[in-house]
Amino acid sequence: MTEAILLVGGKGTRLRPLTVHTPKPMVRAAGVPFLTHQLARARAAGVEHIVLATSYLAEVFEPYFGDGSALGLHIEYVTEEEPLGTGGAIRNVASRLRAAPDDPVLVFNGDILTGLDIRALVRTHEETGAEVSLHLTKVPDPRAYGLVPTDADGRVLAFLEKPQTPEEIVTDQINAGAYVFRRSVIDTIPRGRPVSVERETFPDLLSAGARLQGMVDSTYWLDLGTPAAFVRGSADLVLGRAPSPAVPGRCGDRLVLPTARVAPDAKLAGGTVVGEGALVSEGARVFGSTILPDAVIEPGAVITDSLIGTRARIGQRSILKGTVIGDDAIVGPDNELHPGARIWCNAHIPAGAVRFSSDL
Repeated sequence: MTEAILLVGGKGTRLRPLTVHTPKPMVRAAGVPFLTHQLARARAAGVEHIVLATSYLAEVFEPYFGDGSALGLHIEYVTEEEPLGTGGAIRNVASRLRAAPDDPVLVFNGDILTGLDIRALVRTHEETGAEVSLHLTKVPDPRAYGLVPTDADGRVLAFLEKPQTPEEIVTDQINAGAYVFRRSVIDTIPRGRPVSVERETFPDLLSAGARLQGMVDSTYWLDLGTPAAFVRGSADLVLGRAPSPAVPGRCGDRLVLPTARVAPDAKLAGGTVVGEGALVSEGARVFGSTILPDAVIEPGAVITDSLIGTRARIGQRSILKGTVIGDDAIVGPDNELHPGARIWCNAHIPAGAVRFSSDL
């Protein structure tokens, strides 16, 4: 049996207002909480036991997933009283693991959408005898990430901070946020204080001569830390670009959940999701966007690459591009919101109050 730890304690501040009332892993992507996709992919790879390391809004997880039996899993929950960082969170749940000292334990960050071959990462770990194995991915511009150079055999050579100059870009390989730990290594992480695996645990292991193995898997990978990335990830799940057995319907240009209502002449495309109880009215056009449950899109509204919160309302003829609308917010008729706009939960924008052009 393979078991796993899922790190789902972050506050998701970059995703606000989506995460004001909802922890980031529970924000819906392709019709279900994003965490559902991660759990389903882990189960498909043979994982049976998962411990969720929770912190922010921890009370939300267990009522939704229960003991995990609906997904064919056994799920346990451990809550951090104070944020402990990635390493501290892993150590904090160690008592719930059942693995023997030399057994592999999978660890996933709760905000990464990936097509990683999980079984291949475990095989790499076992075949190389590594203490820790890391999923690495290649990115066109690595300046925003920590770099992980490896030798010809895939052995990790260093963990480098975000490069500041072109000369510091020695590789395009980055830490992709999925690991396999030898169970005994987890017990060496200090208990009860914040620890970063990237800045402390992994560099310390390297300094001690431990083998850390990198496996480059450059299939689909996306960090869902920003609203634009989250909307894109949801659309990619619907379109079938990102693999998940948890998408509640057939992949295609749109996903309309049960009890949602879409007017016959409304147009949905680009991986758009319309959640349960939501309404898309006559003449509305929605492209590449997520409409959360019970939201209302009034006639003639045009929404592109945006996320509309639960019970939010978008007024007639309003145009939204690359925006996030919080739960229960109201955008009145004839408004224009351009990329980067975030409307907070319960906010009310009057008719025609925000414009970028003289006429709509």
